[in-house]
Amino acid sequence: MKILVTGAAGFIGYHTVRRLAERGDEVVGLDNINDYYAVGLKHARLAESGIAGTESLAEHSFAASSVLPGYRFVRADLTDKAFIDALFETERFDAAVNLAAQAGVRYSIENPYAYIQSNIAGFLNVLEACRHFPVRHLVYASSSSVYGLNEKVPYAETDMTDRPVSLYAATKKSNELMAHAYSKLYGIPATGLRFFTVYGPWGRPDMSPSLFLGAILEGRPIRVFNHGDMYRDFTYIDDIVTGVCAVLDAPPAANADGVAAAVYNIGNSEPVALADFIGAIERAAGREAVKEFLDMQPGDVYRTYADTSALERDLGYRPATPLQEGIDRFCRWYRAYHRLP
Repeated sequence: MKILVTGAAGFIGYHTVRRLAERGDEVVGLDNINDYYAVGLKHARLAESGIAGTESLAEHSFAASSVLPGYRFVRADLTDKAFIDALFETERFDAAVNLAAQAGVRYSIENPYAYIQSNIAGFLNVLEACRHFPVRHLVYASSSSVYGLNEKVPYAETDMTDRPVSLYAATKKSNELMAHAYSKLYGIPATGLRFFTVYGPWGRPDMSPSLFLGAILEGRPIRVFNHGDMYRDFTYIDDIVTGVCAVLDAPPAANADGVAAAVYNIGNSEPVALADFIGAIERAAGREAVKEFLDMQPGDVYRTYADTSALERDLGYRPATPLQEGIDRFCRWYRAYHRLP
């Protein structure tokens, strides 16, 4: 297949591009390489996938991978409607995987307009392009944050999702509603993936695994919110990408209402206490953390826990990476990337 992957310089996007290219798909990756976190990591991910010299890559310029046959990258922004339309018209994609978004729950409190532009306007441009230049399947990133104040665990796709606790969550729920409407109106097969906490090599530096490990290795204190009494469905990146590819290859059929739209949880289905997660990082690092215990942060929720039975039933999805094994792999990558002993 010929596949567009947006957010290709991001954490999940980078790994998804590699998996698709390595299995023989023709891939076009797109990213605006914004500075929400250190752009050096984004350039390094691109370089690792054979796209070198992106520091000087002009907007709308393409670069071909030197290590992944069939992979090309273009620097562009989803909010540039004219370019997105032209890209779809020229490339005639078989499928699109939209992983580009303004990420982060806490940052949405500080800079809300970035989320409306990227997550709403940008996604609308993708939907419009899929409408005018049809694809067999649109897969897009949603989030476990859509469950908001829902207290029932594990979270199931049929649970209520109309009480978000952050603007980020609200934009992700909006994406699901927008995709449903476009599927009904224009026959676009679309699947949203509600990602639960993802970790692994090349992970984001603003996420807890990198923040914790970096501080532990440098002897700095780590901030432990809600005194470690929080639970997350930590999911290793390889298991996430396996699920993304399985979903991509299985477009949903239209239901009785004529809507070919689906939404799946994708996670590990085994919630881990934050205190235990820190313990796994301490074991991988070979040293104990200095902990600063704090109260719950605005926009956070106490427990996220995926019921992935629908994805297992429909596509045979089962994550396979134990927590300590995944943390050990992440730690080895982190030391190598940052040139630490």
